[in-house]
Amino acid sequence: MKKKIISVLLVSAMVASLAAGCGSSKASAQETVDLNSMTVDEIAAKAKEDGSVESVGMPDTWANWGETWQEITDTYGISHTDTDMSSAEEISLFKTEGADATKDIGDVGQAFGPVAEEEGVTLKYKTSNWDTIPDWAKDDDGDWIIGYYGTMSIITNNKIVDKAPTSFDDILNGDYMVAVGDVASATQAQYAVLAAAIAYGGDESDIQPGLDYFKKLAEQGRLDLGEFTQARIEKGEVGVAFLWDYNALGYREQFAANNADADFNVCIPSEASIQSGYCTIINAYTKRPYAAAVAREYILSDEGQINLAKGYAKPVRDVELPEDVASKLLDDSQYTNARMVEDQEAWDATAKTIGALWQEQVVAYAK
Repeated sequence: MKKKIISVLLVSAMVASLAAGCGSSKASAQETVDLNSMTVDEIAAKAKEDGSVESVGMPDTWANWGETWQEITDTYGISHTDTDMSSAEEISLFKTEGADATKDIGDVGQAFGPVAEEEGVTLKYKTSNWDTIPDWAKDDDGDWIIGYYGTMSIITNNKIVDKAPTSFDDILNGDYMVAVGDVASATQAQYAVLAAAIAYGGDESDIQPGLDYFKKLAEQGRLDLGEFTQARIEKGEVGVAFLWDYNALGYREQFAANNADADFNVCIPSEASIQSGYCTIINAYTKRPYAAAVAREYILSDEGQINLAKGYAKPVRDVELPEDVASKLLDDSQYTNARMVEDQEAWDATAKTIGALWQEQVVAYAK
């Protein structure tokens, strides 16, 4: 699984420590290339001259990137390779390599887009469908654009849980092991705590209700603190786990493919849930700016958005999904009480303390 599991707390420190003194003084593509002044056809012609595109954090198994990259290759005649890494690592790599860039485009968590822009490692490009991308999902000049988003969900192994929970309360009243991941370092796990907090009256600046919720599970001896992996969920070592919906739905599909008897349920907790997106950033120092630009162009196209939906991610643009794709996703009614982060500044501040609070107020009570 793609390694988007590093807390916002570490971003600035990692970028600063890895980038200090390492960036090149040579001109960046941002200073020499103006993609926003070019037509898509002009960019596409130059992309063929670039010949290839190298991405980071966009592996074939995440959000159906594999099919997307194949169609980018078929459409624009450019080859592709990916190196998987976390959001902070992507930004650090762009910064440290500078004009010696080996990578062209990356996919980072929603909170990391502005960080990348602040670090000066983004190349501006507004896609041709710019006006249909929600304002909250893009930077004014196209330094970053969210392509898809996920919602915190519950995945249940029906083989070991008598009745699949559909709410936080249901889980609290169960008798099975519950896994959330490492809240000290995993973004996905931190958002699970935020979702629980919102469900019980908290918000981005007040996660105490979420900590109290997981403390109860810890005191019951039901909080699984083992390694949080797809394999352990598949083996039945936990009854319930918190995952982004596109991960949970993807896991369920893989489990069924591996074992015809596998039986897993996925739902959005009924009280409340939290949503967060991932955005493309084009390396300011890329040697293949046009290939990177057409990759973003395709990702935000109708076809690209549909491909992401095939990987169970929610497209950021309002595109009509084919029936066979739409039927794979959870019903829209599941998302009634789900929302995006409303106060990013408050959440960033909370994320800096959540790891320590988790250890002190939750893990310390685990049986």
